[in-house]
Amino acid sequence: MSPPIRAVLFDFGGVILSSPIDELLAYEADVGLRAGFLQDLNKQQSDTNAWARMERGELGEDEFYALFEAEARALGGTVDARTLFLRLTGRIRTEMVDAVRNLRSRYVTMCVTNNMRIGFGSAMASTEAKAAEIAEVMTLFHHVVESWKIGTRKPERRFFEHACGLAGVEAAECVFLDDLGTNLKTARAMGMRTIKVADPRAALDELEGVLGHPVRTK
Repeated sequence: MSPPIRAVLFDFGGVILSSPIDELLAYEADVGLRAGFLQDLNKQQSDTNAWARMERGELGEDEFYALFEAEARALGGTVDARTLFLRLTGRIRTEMVDAVRNLRSRYVTMCVTNNMRIGFGSAMASTEAKAAEIAEVMTLFHHVVESWKIGTRKPERRFFEHACGLAGVEAAECVFLDDLGTNLKTARAMGMRTIKVADPRAALDELEGVLGHPVRTK
């Protein structure tokens, strides 16, 4: 029998914030790259490429942009990395924020995010105003774990071990929501219950099933 849930872990981009994949696809269309080029780029040497290293905090901003653009050229495309990352703003999903607000009195709530030391705030916002909006959401979480600050990223096991230690819970006492299957795979192997987020409403339905009670304000 599984132990009771004590902590609910939320990814940020693609869960609390709308998926950055939509903005990647829009950039590709605007500059004439084939659809999916940037996602394919991120799959090349996915543990050691520029994106992964930047999420671990191993690179400076200018160094990252140069390496990312070089990797794109090697794959046959041209990318203006600085312009691209200015576009990755996203939209806050109010239904997810509502759920976090309702959960925090009963569970340890955590934001567990792969992010970079780019732009403003915890979600690489392109403006201070957007960063302030996101910062307000972050106050709803008991803990925020940012990959570049701790030197490890999802889906690395060490990232999840850090999050569990911070919350004072075992992996089996957690439910984790993320939009990427590769991140969920590690968490599930550690004993977490996992929910893949595509449609936010469907994900919240599933979360209510796991927890056994409503999580949304009616």
